[in-house]
Amino acid sequence: MSETMKARAASLAHLRRSKLGVGDPIPVPLTMASIYHAPGDATGFNQYGRFSNANWSATEEMLGHLEGAPCVAFPSGMGAISAAFFALLKTGDRILVASDGYHTTRILADRFLGAFGVKTDVRPTASFLDGGFQGYRLVFIESPSNPTLDICDIAAVADAVHKAGGLLIVDNTTMTPFGQRPLDLDADIVVAADTKAPNGHSDVLFGHVASRDPDIVAAVTEWRQNAGGIPGPFEAWLVHRGLETLELRFDRMCSTAEIIAPRLNAHPAVSGLRFPGLEGDPSHNLARVQMDRFGFLISFDLGSEELAEAFINGCELMHAATSFGGVHTVAERRLRRGDAVTPGFVRLSVGCEPAEELWTAMKASLDRLDG
Repeated sequence: MSETMKARAASLAHLRRSKLGVGDPIPVPLTMASIYHAPGDATGFNQYGRFSNANWSATEEMLGHLEGAPCVAFPSGMGAISAAFFALLKTGDRILVASDGYHTTRILADRFLGAFGVKTDVRPTASFLDGGFQGYRLVFIESPSNPTLDICDIAAVADAVHKAGGLLIVDNTTMTPFGQRPLDLDADIVVAADTKAPNGHSDVLFGHVASRDPDIVAAVTEWRQNAGGIPGPFEAWLVHRGLETLELRFDRMCSTAEIIAPRLNAHPAVSGLRFPGLEGDPSHNLARVQMDRFGFLISFDLGSEELAEAFINGCELMHAATSFGGVHTVAERRLRRGDAVTPGFVRLSVGCEPAEELWTAMKASLDRLDG
């Protein structure tokens, strides 16, 4: 972690300190209100629950502190992605998205943007620079891609997109600002599902848009206010609480993944393992330059649906569940979710369990597959 990010991690839980009076609660209070006292000209004050909430503001401040940019909060990661699309695109625009990224992004683009006359093209993450970006209003990448964990050169893509006159959005859900900082690599916009590691406890949906372009922030904020895609105050409060321990949890999960990935790769039941931190992985050299950590997601193939299900369900320190980034280690067969992968393809999200105990449980479940 850079010295800048260490400083941000240290101060993250203390952002409210300068605002506190004697006797004020140090944890941010929960503000459950749809209306506010607003006599006369209430410009600059809270007026209505669709316009503002103290819990959104506190959580946006924390996210902005980590991103180094203003943030706008949404009730899910897809809510954030939708806001960026609908606030910035118009009929006749063309966009480019990753063919191997989160499939719901492609569904949103094809089914809904397409109905409004926005044309969507797709391209694999690993070869995203091939073909150029001329004619695209907006380019959307996810690096590492979910679930196959391919990587593209964000800075090179940003440079090429800007020369072609477009905007670059990076979905940074898999990495968080502690693992990778796309805005520092010249992306125009970051979107993320804070449902994952930022909240970290698998009990809330949340997302955000971050940008250093004030016009983009204003457009996304206006879209949220008028479309009504607002987060609830309790959800914002939960994410605020989770963010206070993000650096600690993220470090534990990434460190454990770095221990477990080579052991999984060496197991005879496992093939096609992908993890950016593994020497020999096609993405490793670029990951070392572009990312501060290698993440906590590992993907691999166990050969069949039956073996994959047996491994997941037979590991006593793993849950069969979708999503990732929580304190629990979870895994799932991604073919069930519509990804273009084999029946035995497993996406593993390493949690906060002690590394050796987690590996022992995984190895025991893998060894039973051979028996």
